Amino acid sequence: MHKTRFFLLLIILLICFSTDSYSQNKPLLKSEIEKLLEDAIVNYKINNYEKSLKESRIALKQSIEINDNNLIARCYNTIGVNFDDLIMLDKALVFYQKALYYVDKTNDSKLKSKIHNNLGNTYFFYKKEYQKGINHYEKSLEYSQNSPDNAKIYLRKLNITWAYFEIKNYDKGLDYLNYINEFKLHGDESTQVALNMLNAIYYDHKNDTIKANAFFTKAIALGNKSNEKFDLAKTHEKYADFLFRKHDYKKAYENITKLNALEKELTESIELKKTKLVGVNLELDEYKREVDKIESQYKTKQQSLLKEQSRNKKIVSIMFSLFIVTIILFYFFYQNTKLKQKNRLKDVQSKIQQNIINASIDGQESERKKIALFLHDNISALLSTAGMHLNVFSTQNEPASEEILKTKFILEEAHDKVRDLSHELLPTLLVRFGLFYALEDLCEKNSNSTLLFEYSCTIPPKTRYHEKFEMRIYFIISELLNNIIKHSEATIASVSLVENNSNLIINVNDNGKGYNTNEFNIAEGFGLNQIRARIKNLKGDIEVISKIDMGTSIKIDVPIMSES
Repeated sequence: MHKTRFFLLLIILLICFSTDSYSQNKPLLKSEIEKLLEDAIVNYKINNYEKSLKESRIALKQSIEINDNNLIARCYNTIGVNFDDLIMLDKALVFYQKALYYVDKTNDSKLKSKIHNNLGNTYFFYKKEYQKGINHYEKSLEYSQNSPDNAKIYLRKLNITWAYFEIKNYDKGLDYLNYINEFKLHGDESTQVALNMLNAIYYDHKNDTIKANAFFTKAIALGNKSNEKFDLAKTHEKYADFLFRKHDYKKAYENITKLNALEKELTESIELKKTKLVGVNLELDEYKREVDKIESQYKTKQQSLLKEQSRNKKIVSIMFSLFIVTIILFYFFYQNTKLKQKNRLKDVQSKIQQNIINASIDGQESERKKIALFLHDNISALLSTAGMHLNVFSTQNEPASEEILKTKFILEEAHDKVRDLSHELLPTLLVRFGLFYALEDLCEKNSNSTLLFEYSCTIPPKTRYHEKFEMRIYFIISELLNNIIKHSEATIASVSLVENNSNLIINVNDNGKGYNTNEFNIAEGFGLNQIRARIKNLKGDIEVISKIDMGTSIKIDVPIMSES
C-alpha cells in the first residue's frame, strides 16, 4: 500500500516538473510577449530595474523566436531606457541603436519617433555630440508630424530648439522657439522650465538683458515648484554664466551653489536607483553579454536560414532558367524546322518551275528543229517539184499564158519564204559549219548604215560544241541583237566570245540609250526574262549593267557542253 502511494507521488512530481519544464521551453504567444513587455515598462517606471530588465530579456528572446521586428525593437528600447535611467549611457546607446535597426524594418512611425528621440537625448545631453543629436531629433519630429499627440510634437521641437541654441545656431532654432512659445499649452511643468530657460538664452543672445533676466528668474521659480531637477539644474548653470558675464558675481555664485546642490541630489538619486539592483548590480555586463548572445544566436539562425533560402532560390532560378532556355531552344528549333520546310518547299517549287521552263525550252527547240526540217525536206521539196513541172509545161506550150507565169512567180516566192523561214528556225550555217560561223554571219546580216555590229572571237571558228548547246547560244545571242535593234537606238554594238576554264564567256555591248535596271520589267515571252531562264537552264550566269544614256553591257558565262 505504501509502495503504491510512493509511486503515485513520484508520477505526480514527474508530471509537474515535466509540465514546468515544457512551459519554460514552449514559445510564448505574441499577446503573452506583449503582456510581459508591458510589465517590464511598468517596473521601469517605478524604478524596479532588476525586474524590468529580466522581463525585457525574456520578451526579447521570445520576440526573436517568433521573428517579430516590432516587438524586438520595443524590447531593445525598453532595455535601453533602463540603462539610460541608471546613467549607463554607453550600454543604453548600444540598445537604442539595435532598437533603431529593427524598427526601421517596420511601419511603426510612433515607435520610430520615440527611439530617435531617445538617441537624440543620448547624443545631445550625455555624449555632447550635438549635430548627431539634432539629426535624431529632426527624424523623431518627422515621424511625429502625422501623430495626433501634439504634446509629442511640442516636446520634439523644444529639444531641437535647445540643441540649436547649444551650438549657438540661433537662426535655425528661432522658428522652433516661436512654435513652442505659441503652443506652450501642450507642455507640462518640466517643459515650462526649459521653455523659459530657452527664451532667456535667446534674449541673452540678442543682448536684451532685462528680458533674459526675467525669463531666467521665471524658469527658476517654476523649477522650484516642480520636481524637475535636471532642467532646473541646467537653468542655474546657464543663469550663472549669464550673471558672470554681466559681472554680477554674487548672484552667479549663488546659482553655482544651487547647481552643485541639485547635481548632488541627482547623483544621490541615481545611486539610490542603483541600490535597487542588489541582485544584478554586478551582473549588468553579463546581462548585456547574454542579450548579445541571444541576438547572435538569432543572427546565426537567420544566416543559416538565409543560406538555405538563397540555395533554394538558386535552385529555383536555375530550374526556371533551364525552363526558359528549353522554351527558347524549342522555339528556335520549331522556327528552324519551319524555315527548312519553307526552303524545301521553295526548292521544290523552284525545281518544278525550272523543269517547266526546261521542258518549254526543249519543246520549243524540238519543235523549231522539227518544223524547220519539215519545211526544208517536205514543203520546200514539194514547191520545187511543182515549179519544175510548171516549167516543163511552159516549155511545151509556148507561148505561156499570163496565168501560168503568175503561178510560176507565186511558187518561187513561196519557195523562197519557206526556205527563209526554215533557215530562221534552224540556220543552215549553224547546222553545217557551227556556232561561230553562224554568229559572224548573224552580225553581218544585222549591220546596216545606222547600226554596226562588231564581232570578235578568240576561239577557232571550226570549233564545234554539242548541237543543242550551239543552238541555244545562237538563239540567245540572236534575241539580244534583236533587242538592240528594236529598243536601244544604238549606232555601234559588239559581240565577243572567249573560252575560259571550260566556260564560254559572251559579252554583248551597245552605246544606246540604256535603261534603269531597278525599274526595268520586261514582259514574259522570248525577251530578257526568257533569256535568263535559258541561261539558268544551261547552269550559267548573266549580268546586265545599264545606265540612262550610257548604253547597256551584258555578260554571259556558261559551262561549255562539248560535242558527244
